[in-house]
Amino acid sequence: MKIKFGMVMDSIDHINIQKDTSFAMLLEAQVRNWELHYIQLGDLFLRKGKVYAHSLQIQVQRNAKAWYQVIARQTIALESLDSIIMRKDPPVDQEYIYATYLLEQAERQGVYVINKPQSLRDANEKLFTAWFPECCADTLV
Repeated sequence: MKIKFGMVMDSIDHINIQKDTSFAMLLEAQVRNWELHYIQLGDLFLRKGKVYAHSLQIQVQRNAKAWYQVIARQTIALESLDSIIMRKDPPVDQEYIYATYLLEQAERQGVYVINKPQSLRDANEKLFTAWFPECCADTLV
């Protein structure tokens, strides 16, 4: 039985496959014969208490001109995935925050969310270092 893996990320059309770590994760998941589901923030939605996504099931390859292929377009309940990871780049805006709430609801419904949605909100990458002043240069925010 294939593992169904979802990745919430920026537009896959605009990544640099030579250095994009999300793409590297997708390649490795595919090597392991996982089913890949590509999701953007705007693809997530809530209906009757369940979290869904307009998902693109994809295959990836190391080809600078055509690095992914859409296998299927489908609307899925996130609970049908075995795991999902949030890989959206900054900015952390309201759409991002809403997506973490939806992923948190999906987590309650049994989906393994690799990077906990609450932690993504609580440990903001730009300000979290303030909790460790002994490790940082003087900073003004």
